[in-house]
Parts: sequence; C-alpha cells; structure tokens
Amino acid sequence: MNVTKRVTFIAKPDGIAKMKELLSAMVAPSKAEKGCVFYEITQLKDRPEKFMAIETWENEEALDGHRASSHYSIYKSSFEPYCEHKYSDELEVLK
Repeated sequence: MNVTKRVTFIAKPDGIAKMKELLSAMVAPSKAEKGCVFYEITQLKDRPEKFMAIETWENEEALDGHRASSHYSIYKSSFEPYCEHKYSDELEVLK
C-alpha cells in the first residue's frame, strides 16, 4: 500500500536560502530511489520561509529505504540550524 506524506518546514528568517539549498538537493536522488512514486518539494511564493515536501512511496519498506539513504542522512544532520519548525502529515489519496 502506498505511503503519502506532506512534510512542512518553516525556515528561520536567515535560513531560507540554506533550507532551499538543502531541500532542493533531495529531489533528484529521492526520485531515483527504488519505490519512489512521487517526490516534489515546493516553496510558497507568498511565504518564502515555508517549504513543503510531498512524497509517495510504494510502501513503508521503500520509505524506510529513503530514510536510510546517504542524501537523507546529509539533510537530516544539516537542516536543524536553519529550520524554525517542522511537521509532517500522512495523507490519504482519494480515488
């Protein structure tokens, strides 16, 4: 069963550019991972400090593989100094 999540990041005022850099670096390698169905990161035009990652994985195993990847590890160990708040929602895709 697919797993779809939205992860929201609110960057600190002086961390917007660095958050954009870190999150942008996640897109291509995440899309190339086995089990990735959809992976995009957006930045709100009217609130540039707010970023959202929307991702769908084939199953929990694929999501766990993503979390074990080297690019995820780099992001995870680097984003906190630039991020004021982060939260995630698990989504249900309606059919």
